[in-house]
Amino acid sequence: MTDLEKANTYQEEKRVDESGKPVYHVTPPVGWMNDPNGFSIFEGMIHLFYQYHPYSDVWGPMHWGHYISKDFVKWKELPAALAPDTDYDAAGCFSGSAIETEEGHALLYTGVMEKEKRDGSKEVIQQQCLALGDGLHYKKISGNPVILSEQLPEGFSREDFRDPKVWREEETYYLVVGNKNKQQDGQVVLFESKDLKKWQFVSVLADNQGKYGKMWECPDFFPLGEKYILVVSPQDMQADGVEFHNGNQAVVLIGEYDRQKYRLQEDQVSSLDYGTDFYAPQTLKTEDGRRIMIAWMQSWDMNIKPAEQKWNGMMTIPRELELREDRLYQRPIKELENYRTEPVAYTGREISGKCQLPGIRGRVMDLMVELQEGDYKEFTVSFAANERYQTSFRYICDTQTIEFDRTYCGMVRDAVCRRDMKLKRVEKTLKLRFLLDRFSVELFVNDGVQTFTSTFYTPLEAEDIVFECDKKAVVNIEKYNISLDGEKKEADLYEKI
Repeated sequence: MTDLEKANTYQEEKRVDESGKPVYHVTPPVGWMNDPNGFSIFEGMIHLFYQYHPYSDVWGPMHWGHYISKDFVKWKELPAALAPDTDYDAAGCFSGSAIETEEGHALLYTGVMEKEKRDGSKEVIQQQCLALGDGLHYKKISGNPVILSEQLPEGFSREDFRDPKVWREEETYYLVVGNKNKQQDGQVVLFESKDLKKWQFVSVLADNQGKYGKMWECPDFFPLGEKYILVVSPQDMQADGVEFHNGNQAVVLIGEYDRQKYRLQEDQVSSLDYGTDFYAPQTLKTEDGRRIMIAWMQSWDMNIKPAEQKWNGMMTIPRELELREDRLYQRPIKELENYRTEPVAYTGREISGKCQLPGIRGRVMDLMVELQEGDYKEFTVSFAANERYQTSFRYICDTQTIEFDRTYCGMVRDAVCRRDMKLKRVEKTLKLRFLLDRFSVELFVNDGVQTFTSTFYTPLEAEDIVFECDKKAVVNIEKYNISLDGEKKEADLYEKI
């Protein structure tokens, strides 16, 4: 039995019961999940691969897990696509991307190998590799690796050279890869190829100039509106006010692409999400022209899941990206609206003190709260609540800040519980859209000009949603449950598999 067959046999035999997992967010069948990989469309089907270690609930030798979807919401599990089973990827099939080609579905990924030095220490080498497949089965090509670490200029890191993101422009393929320079600062390097197999170094597309952490992981580069967007996930960031927090995060650079120098001239740099659990985002472009992004909904340094839980990690809801007046907006994939049920609405409702509203309760929902007017200084929405537990967002008018607090969510880890987000666009009406799915919340502020994503593993019996205002606020509230039942039969969605 091959290593890939062993992984898929284990996945089939040890699959975790779905009843205690999120409803509409992707999770691993069993074991560990991190970065989204190969987020792409092939023969009309949406494919999502991911960093996967089936054998335990912690990071281990990386495989590629695999899901497909027709609508970004309802996903079907497929067998794992890659396992670390060759000399050039024996230490892991790290993150990468995918693209539809004439030869099939091409997966570009980082193969990691370790060599022992004479002094007994290990040398890590990361190189880019290629596998081709039909949407279900994939085979690594005989010419791997297709980009050797030796192809990097002198002084560039061969140990930190990972996470290729590929695209095509006319007859040429390009890919960006995360890397470090001789100062050990993060940078994104650009390569080009005519056939995905022979690649040439082109340029350093962008670097962190000593400002934004160290290694830049999981780069993604694409046009949006009249600008170009570079998304990176820096490691070892230091906090800068409330814009950037300590540790690992996702950062977006917006600017102009100099095609003569193959260099991004960034106009602005900001956090992509202000929450505690958002990393390694990756995008695709749909056939109708939308740019869709998905990310790993967890932090490397804050693994707060309960010890008895046999799966670890989940993805965000796919988000539609739009650039308006040079601001990046994110909103939940519009197809999610097809799964809304049991609507409840309140218009012009006055809230003073603490209250719960009939029909607004539970852990799986799409909840919109619009703060219209009032003389209040603080307004709070708490969820996953009962007499013992709660997680909350508090809006503080004087500082125009939203404060997140999961101190009482039930975690027993020494992890970040509170984080603030300063509003960048202040209007008379404050729009808050919460996507709740059992163990997570994704907040979209003012139509998605800012987002805040976090996990919490509160026991499921805590289902109350509580509104609280220090004085009086007038609000509009709209709530829908989310259910994947009752839609098209799975056979209709996935007739090709």
